[in-house]
Amino acid sequence: MTDRYFENFMLDFVEEKAKVTGIEEEEEEEEEKEEDSLLKLLSTPYPTLSEKLKRAALDLKETIVVKTWGFTRQKVEDFTIYRGTLGTAFLLLKSYQITGNKNDLDLSFEIIKACDSASAKSRDVSFLLGRAGVCALGAVVAKHQGNEQMVDYYLNQFKKIKVGEDVPDEIIRGRAGYLWACLFLNKNIGDGAIPSTHSSAIVDKIVENGRKLGATARCPLMYEYNGERYWGVAHGLAGILYVLMNFDLAPDVLVDVKETLKYMINNRFSSGNYPRDEDMRNDELVYWCHGAPGVALTLVKAAKVFEDKEFLEAAEDAAEVVWKRGILKKVSICHGISGNAYVFLSLYRMTGNVEFLHKAKAFACFLLDRAQKLISEGQMHGGDTPYSLFEGIGGMAYLFLDMTDPANARFPAHEL
Repeated sequence: MTDRYFENFMLDFVEEKAKVTGIEEEEEEEEEKEEDSLLKLLSTPYPTLSEKLKRAALDLKETIVVKTWGFTRQKVEDFTIYRGTLGTAFLLLKSYQITGNKNDLDLSFEIIKACDSASAKSRDVSFLLGRAGVCALGAVVAKHQGNEQMVDYYLNQFKKIKVGEDVPDEIIRGRAGYLWACLFLNKNIGDGAIPSTHSSAIVDKIVENGRKLGATARCPLMYEYNGERYWGVAHGLAGILYVLMNFDLAPDVLVDVKETLKYMINNRFSSGNYPRDEDMRNDELVYWCHGAPGVALTLVKAAKVFEDKEFLEAAEDAAEVVWKRGILKKVSICHGISGNAYVFLSLYRMTGNVEFLHKAKAFACFLLDRAQKLISEGQMHGGDTPYSLFEGIGGMAYLFLDMTDPANARFPAHEL
């Protein structure tokens, strides 16, 4: 056990046990009494494990709703998806998509309406921290409800958001985060919900800014946030490039994106991990926001866009870092185990290799088996906002729901 992560003692691959009955089942139960509970979970047939994860997720969801909505008397202090009440609405939408429970959908919409009022004066434009998240999620939930009037309302509200000159380029607060909301709407409402004429100028601005700073750096595109040239998903290269690769880019821009990614690969740590920023050479962080996990998701996307095996191989190298050092002492999807599991789900979706599914299952089983106990003992951090989507157990609940359909799992509010 280290300061940042638990040592991973799990095997790279474990065969699931076949379902048995009768005398064999009694003998197996006797053996399992002596078997580590985590290893027992790992060998559980996937349909059985999937059901366990779903039940745990739904229990967590109920707790999260009570803590973030019931106990607050339905008042919104932080409306955001990242750490606020809107994250609960996002989780409820996921629960509805998995279970078909319309009560979850209706409650999600009720929360969104409260967040709509709370976000009216927000100057942030991104999906995770800004009004774009409220409007985009509102339109999608209304679409599921069949409420076309509210779909139109939220789309019109979304189009009124102004992305000013002072907005940064990154995902958490900036232009890339706004563009992600555009992509989310087009995927879930229909192509053209947010036309390219609406987003193209913002894409162009991001490219222009990246080239301007890139001219002073060693790669074609570079970005700065709060004086730091970040590489990770949250504030820097990996997140911005991921979003750009979802748009129809000019050939010269595609070349710049490709060469910037190759620059990152060529300048990673010898361990396979990636630095937090251009100047920080401390090989410590293995988070979604900084380090190999977030970069791996971008590399998987690049492997699909460019059909270049170098990107897939680099993603697999990054995944090995996550396997060795990614059972973090935090539960969340931004800084913890829940987010790191999505590296393996992304690679499983890309390759069909069941070893990646096993590794995602291993991280999920670790959380299912031990997270609550470790949090209660103070050995694992439950998050500064412990019931939120990105910093708390909301992300764990979302992962558990995604594990019921791993072929379609996507890192929430990041992968499309």
